[in-house]
Amino acid sequence: MDIGRAADESGVSAKMIRHYEAIGLLSKVARTFANYRIYTPNDVHTLRFIKRARALGFSMDDIRELVGLWQNRSRSSAAVKKIATRHTGELRAKIRELQSMLDTLEHLVHHCHGDHRPECPILEDLAKP
Repeated sequence: MDIGRAADESGVSAKMIRHYEAIGLLSKVARTFANYRIYTPNDVHTLRFIKRARALGFSMDDIRELVGLWQNRSRSSAAVKKIATRHTGELRAKIRELQSMLDTLEHLVHHCHGDHRPECPILEDLAKP
């Protein structure tokens, strides 16, 4: 199938498909005599795998490793679990950071009068060195 159909079936844009191929995340695909890419159902399955891994927030390096493990039938599930466990720790840290940001902003918004006065604790906080 051509790149447009592969994009439609995988839910990954043609631009991203080309990018994934360029960075080696997707193996080089066959080409026609006119140099058009030809994708197989397996390529589309791999693109869906990559899309799902991206939706879960895995880094490109992690996705590259996960694709390799997925395609390796002699893989160890421990290797997969290690990557996923590390990522859950990163997500938890990000959640804590975002929660702290939200708490700070909610506090500042609560203390801002939001009226005609020029004093604003939000701007004062942002202006701190």
